[in-house]
Amino acid sequence: MTVKELKAEWDKLFGSAAPNNSRKFLEFRIAYRIQELTYGGPDQETHRMLDLLADEVEGHARRKHRIADPRNPVTGTKLIREWDGVEHTVTVLKDGFDWQGQKFKSLSAVARTITGTRWNGYRFFGLRERKREEA
Repeated sequence: MTVKELKAEWDKLFGSAAPNNSRKFLEFRIAYRIQELTYGGPDQETHRMLDLLADEVEGHARRKHRIADPRNPVTGTKLIREWDGVEHTVTVLKDGFDWQGQKFKSLSAVARTITGTRWNGYRFFGLRERKREEA
């Protein structure tokens, strides 16, 4: 389809004018919309989670619950990692992590403070999801 035809399809599927003339954007969004109409969109729980994530990113104070990463251990868990011969202990909090009396929002921030370089915090502390072994 031409961009003009894609924009007409957008209007038919969304009931409004297309927001831009990017072919790739229009193709991806139209394809998603067709799948959404055919198979159904995200469930209510997914919508709620996305709304909460958007609130976190935008910094709105109206959110009632912070979304916890499912990789996070239970609150109170102590993560221990040795780096350059020094043992570092991080305590998992309800809304972040504590390391040496400092509060961090992410494990990556803790790992960066410890090492001075960027790390995936879950990888640094050995919490990466393991690949399922083939049976």
